[in-house]
Amino acid sequence: MIELAQLRDTLRVRPVDGMATLSGYDAASTELIGGKSEANAQLAKMQQKLFDAHDVLFASKQQSVLLVLQGLDCSGKNGTIKHVVIALNPAGVRIASFKEPTDEEEEHHFLWRHRQELPEPGELSVFDRSHYEDLIVPLALNTSDESEVDKRIEEVNEFEKELVEGGTTIIKCLLHLSYDEQRERFLRRLRRDDKRWKFSLGDLETRRKWDEFQAAYGTVIAATSTELCPWYVIPSDHKWYRNWAIAQLLLGTLDSMGLAYPQPEFDLETIRAELAAPN
Repeated sequence: MIELAQLRDTLRVRPVDGMATLSGYDAASTELIGGKSEANAQLAKMQQKLFDAHDVLFASKQQSVLLVLQGLDCSGKNGTIKHVVIALNPAGVRIASFKEPTDEEEEHHFLWRHRQELPEPGELSVFDRSHYEDLIVPLALNTSDESEVDKRIEEVNEFEKELVEGGTTIIKCLLHLSYDEQRERFLRRLRRDDKRWKFSLGDLETRRKWDEFQAAYGTVIAATSTELCPWYVIPSDHKWYRNWAIAQLLLGTLDSMGLAYPQPEFDLETIRAELAAPN
């Protein structure tokens, strides 16, 4: 297994002059691992370790974790949940998928609906898409002026700072997919009866604005990749690498939190003696 610091250093966003250009990240990269077989073997070994590490978080009820999965269609948000998050204890996992806001949600501040899905102490929440949709989409589609987007960026940074100070560790993963690989995944999806339902015409509309979305992602992640809450760009052309990298980040983060199972305050020996005594 690689060191968490090495993985973070490889995947972490480092904005230059306040900008991050996604073209500088290779969506097909497979750094730090020998190949698919090795990655899958390590992922299999991590399954029990992930469960155990998450179990301590769940039992201690002192801290929480928020895993943000952000990316364009077919980048693998659901796949990450299926192959990585599935290893965790479902009793301590909350998964929220954010689509277009409802009428009720539109009546509130844009962060309102996200606050409803935040993890309680001991829980791990997964945001399948996230509050970043409310920054990236208006910027890409030019439906909000720059001052409004800048205001939202400031609010998001404050929101995440508040969460961290309250005991929530945030892991932000941008699932970086190439233009060609997205096309192949769309075509495979359309060929399969059990996958075709996932495709919508809206996916095609977003793809037509590929450059605009890439630019919006670059601007937003640069402005919100902070010391407290950095972004990690996850190369996602290879599903096995995406799963391996996120599992490594998640496991390493849980292990680094210094958690331990809580111990009872009662006199353990007295309780044992009472239970051991004959009726």
